Amino acid sequence: MELRKDPITQTWVLQADGEVASPDRTVCPLCPGQEEVASPDLYTYPYGSSNWQVRVIPHLHPLYRIEGDAQRRAEGLYDKMRTLGAHELVIENPDHRLPLTELSDENVAQVLRAYASRINDLKKDLRFRYVTVGRNQGALAGQDLKHPHSEVTATTFIPRRVGYELRSAQRYFKLKERCIFCDVLHQELMQDTRTVDWDDLFVAFCPFASRVPYETWVLPVNHCYAFEEDLINWDVQLRFARFFKSILRRVTSIAPAYHLILHTCPNINAKYERVGNWQTVVEDYHWHFEIMPVIPSKSKSYSLKEVYYNSLAPETAAKELRNAGVAALAR
Repeated sequence: MELRKDPITQTWVLQADGEVASPDRTVCPLCPGQEEVASPDLYTYPYGSSNWQVRVIPHLHPLYRIEGDAQRRAEGLYDKMRTLGAHELVIENPDHRLPLTELSDENVAQVLRAYASRINDLKKDLRFRYVTVGRNQGALAGQDLKHPHSEVTATTFIPRRVGYELRSAQRYFKLKERCIFCDVLHQELMQDTRTVDWDDLFVAFCPFASRVPYETWVLPVNHCYAFEEDLINWDVQLRFARFFKSILRRVTSIAPAYHLILHTCPNINAKYERVGNWQTVVEDYHWHFEIMPVIPSKSKSYSLKEVYYNSLAPETAAKELRNAGVAALAR
């Protein structure tokens, strides 16, 4: 496997020569009692306890390898390199059948704490320019292991969409000396037509130009450029866990399958990063989670012209998600 760069779109693409077959396991390797199979532990809570609540381990079939260096090289005008990086599994709880939305607020907060811990630790490795957390829920979203889990990845490049966001935020700040994300969320709160839920710390809304039905973003109300810098104390972790879980419950009540990705600040100290590239990132960027439901009957990912097609207006989606929360409370 190697990484190849599209010279036109500047996108790095993982290239494999055929699918790698997963071993046929009759026992889930992420369940308690299988710790020797799925090891070593990169993070555990409670630390040193055999009765763990959250574990982080190297991915069983990693897309990225942490050993060595990138070995960047050319093939004529094309660029390619090794799949240097990190690929980890966050095992969200010991129970094979207990989804994230059914955990206690405290347990969800411990999962979020594991995210922040691993991001902070991986950013100490100056080979990595970007570290994030993702989650594929359900077979339609490509969930490959049935045990509830998230994935942490670290790469030597900034993914294209995040790069677009960073550059757009930088241009907006240069023009107006304000964070574009802050301006967006303030307008959403003022109009209150696409908001799903909000409190004094966090807000969730369906974006104005949603790409798929029920696309939902979750952001802090107060400006902060990095998830791992914002969620540093237990009170905030617990508050966000309660809010985040309620949003995921609303989404899954309508769309059980979804992709979830964290967009946070890049590793500005990475050795591959250009000096001064993101000078205003602390002021112009705003961390957020993006939730992209998978609803085949209602959505096409792209039209023939590769423009996103969304068959449900975000105003309608937000209203349905708000009502979904009321229905969940009534049960």
